[in-house]
Amino acid sequence: MSSRTIPLNDGNTIPWLAFGTGTALYSKDATKATLAAISAGFVHLDGAQMYGNEETLGDAIVQSGVPRSSLFVTTKLAAVPDGRDVRFTLEESLRKLKTDYVDLFLIHNPKQHPDLKGTWKQLEALKEAGLTRSIGVSNFTVKHLETILEVATIKPAAIQNEYHPYVAKASKAVRAFAKEHNIVYVSYGGLTPVARFPNGPVTPALQRAAKRLTEQTGKQVTTGQVLQVWLRQQDIVAVRLSRYAPTASTSNKPERLQEYLDSQTIPDLTEEELKDIETEGAKVHHRVYMKWLDEESS
Repeated sequence: MSSRTIPLNDGNTIPWLAFGTGTALYSKDATKATLAAISAGFVHLDGAQMYGNEETLGDAIVQSGVPRSSLFVTTKLAAVPDGRDVRFTLEESLRKLKTDYVDLFLIHNPKQHPDLKGTWKQLEALKEAGLTRSIGVSNFTVKHLETILEVATIKPAAIQNEYHPYVAKASKAVRAFAKEHNIVYVSYGGLTPVARFPNGPVTPALQRAAKRLTEQTGKQVTTGQVLQVWLRQQDIVAVRLSRYAPTASTSNKPERLQEYLDSQTIPDLTEEELKDIETEGAKVHHRVYMKWLDEESS
């Protein structure tokens, strides 16, 4: 089972590696893929109201037979329907997920919540009520974090943003702010340099590191695993998305899932390799999701 964890600022812990049910599973039946992930050893399952598949994620949780207490389930708040409140949406999610609580509940997109302070206070109440163990945000800039911290009595435990070498430079301010406030950073789209831009400037740096680690361990280390280790060394939680695999048709096969899980035990990158990836990644900028973030201070 996935074992590496990172402490959160509220006393809870979060598994470092997560299986995401967005992207290729968006609005699709996630049962089979999630069952395969749990069977392979994933315990952190990352969902969202916006993905439109919470019900099948819940089916997989039940069918897996794994005790609920052994799993870490994340979901994310979409826009709140007129006449409803945040609690209503989370209770709907819990019904679909077939659980009494989630481990982490995130505001998915600040632009969907004009009264961001009011929304955050509602999340705090849900944590106090035990419907979620931890609360946090996603796709936030420093400005958005500052807004909720003006009223917060409970700080966000985590912030989930797109993060990989091609957005690392643009993310420095929000990364630094999160670190200052002891907010754990969670990456989605972390394999973008392998899956979306395989011939970019960071590719040779990844290949060099993969070759060195393969020789050191005696086992084949892929460039995707190097990216996972790169995130791990920064204490950044990695959400693994179905689309981000060398071949999408095999992304949920046991061997492909195991490749991701094996990144937990691969030795660290050297300081030179970390610098190499950072330097090469900074040469271009590629953001795949929430491109409006490039127009605001992030």
